[in-house]
Amino acid sequence: MGLLNISNGNGGGSTGRFARGVLLYTIGVIVFGAFVRATNSGDGCGAHWPLCNGEVIPVNAPTARLIEFTHRVTSGISGILIFALLATVFRRFTAGSPARKAAVAAMFFTIVEALLGAVLVKQQWVAQDASVGRAVAMSVHLVNTFFLLGSLVATAFYASGGAKTRWREQGAFGWALAAGLVGLTILGISGAVTALGDTLYPAKSLAEGIQQDLNPTAHFLIRLRMLHPLLAASVGLYMLLLSGLATKLRASEQVKKIANWLTAIVLVQIGVGILNIILMAPVWMQLVHLALADINWGLLVLLTLSATAEGVSRYEAEAFGEAAPESPSALAPTRKELAKAYVALTKPRVISLLLFTTLAAMFIAGGGWPGFWLFLSVAVGGYLAAGSANAINMVIDRDIDGFMKRTASRPTVTQVIPSNKALGFGLITGAASFAILWAGANLLTAVLAMAGLAFYVLVYTLALKRRTWQNIVIGGAAGAFPPLVGWAAVAGDLNLFAWLLFALIFVWTPVHFWALALLMKDDYAAAGVPMLPVVRGDRVTVIQIFFYAVLTAAVSLLPYLQAHVGMFYLVTAVVLNLLLMAACHRLYKKPERKEALVVFKYSMVYLALLFLVLAIDRAVLL
Repeated sequence: MGLLNISNGNGGGSTGRFARGVLLYTIGVIVFGAFVRATNSGDGCGAHWPLCNGEVIPVNAPTARLIEFTHRVTSGISGILIFALLATVFRRFTAGSPARKAAVAAMFFTIVEALLGAVLVKQQWVAQDASVGRAVAMSVHLVNTFFLLGSLVATAFYASGGAKTRWREQGAFGWALAAGLVGLTILGISGAVTALGDTLYPAKSLAEGIQQDLNPTAHFLIRLRMLHPLLAASVGLYMLLLSGLATKLRASEQVKKIANWLTAIVLVQIGVGILNIILMAPVWMQLVHLALADINWGLLVLLTLSATAEGVSRYEAEAFGEAAPESPSALAPTRKELAKAYVALTKPRVISLLLFTTLAAMFIAGGGWPGFWLFLSVAVGGYLAAGSANAINMVIDRDIDGFMKRTASRPTVTQVIPSNKALGFGLITGAASFAILWAGANLLTAVLAMAGLAFYVLVYTLALKRRTWQNIVIGGAAGAFPPLVGWAAVAGDLNLFAWLLFALIFVWTPVHFWALALLMKDDYAAAGVPMLPVVRGDRVTVIQIFFYAVLTAAVSLLPYLQAHVGMFYLVTAVVLNLLLMAACHRLYKKPERKEALVVFKYSMVYLALLFLVLAIDRAVLL
């Protein structure tokens, strides 16, 4: 909780420490409440509230009653502490202070929390009850709990010297933070319902649990368990994306520290979630999972407050390093020019090949025409996902794009589209992609598209591009996600063949991109981007290109060796690979611009034809 320890000069230091203590205690109470549910002790006091089975203090009570009574006592202490915090804040801070407002909100949500607990007991939505009413009440309870924690985080933040927020200055990033809060709340609801299903309908083994989940006649709490892991993956990816953007768009060291902590906890939470599934959700794992969820929520609230605080949040021009225009004038683009600029943000020429592999994978997976609406949904959703990644990439790389001839005319460089609006466009198209792919195909497809987007922005653009010549080797995996998206849309899952398609593009990417890097070497050097030709020279680059071309050829033959395709594919793949080897060999012998251009152009033809032949072989000949 040292992240909240912000120095101030108004005497709020001790109040801030008190607020942090109350926050930690409240998280403990919440986790203990989950223990009550997980041990089926919620009816330990019967339908009595606030008394416990008609007694103020139960005597000689069974274990379930003692557990429930202890929860009520610890919850009551939490209420007293929050009331004391409210009184302290009102004594230390003046009227209108955000600390006062946050403390009042915390008190309000504490009262609502107690009333919701009473409703659960009075309605007997506890222990083995599996009604819709209990699921709804628990969802409302979870939302209120998040609001309570958020209010306590805000109280601690402001009581520790945090500045007021400036929402009007935030633009697209402010909306992105708000969307993260909504997404994490929805994920929390699904987690609460999933935990209830695990408690009421435990499985003896992982296989039995999956069988239960897939049974269309199973209880709704069982069937909803399948939804949570995919929602967790999508929201987790978005949290990582938010954290990465925060470190780029906000100069505050406090914001960067919080963003890094959020990234770490999200990754740990994903690991714990996977372990929770494998271990069949034992009680102790459920408690750890909930504690991490509460910490995630608190960190996101803290990131939101810190990133939007006065003195940290900056106006659009300052946030993106842009000079304000000298006059409103005459240089404003026409609607047609503006439309073309927004299309340019998506990099349609780059997307075309990626989208082709996505759609071809649909034919490969289904062995034929996937259906018009599914095809259209994946085409539109896939384009928007890739376009979103490209738009966000342009925002992040605006400071170096101006140094390169190939990118100097991008809308974010010329400011035909201000970076804040470009970021908003990227986030909106990403959200639209997710919605379209989920509605038109399935949630797995939407999650995979988001994974590709997040990988491109976080791993390639933010983490690797400016640090290492291996940027395209590792970061290039982002371009290998499209066939997974197309496959999952048709099949609803991913098998070995789908991952072979992923591997094919993964090893092909260095061949394609390093050929381009040879052509653009001077540009990359001017921008300070450590592409392989810049840091290791042309000779090393052409050797690496040839090495990855050999790997590409080897991987391209695996579908035949796995008996997924027939002789038509094998013969065509051999011919295409021989031509690729010949082009790379000529480049090796003569590492000049002309030969690099041949490899670059042929590599695109190679991949397109390979996927086309795969689709024909699977859809027509097999």
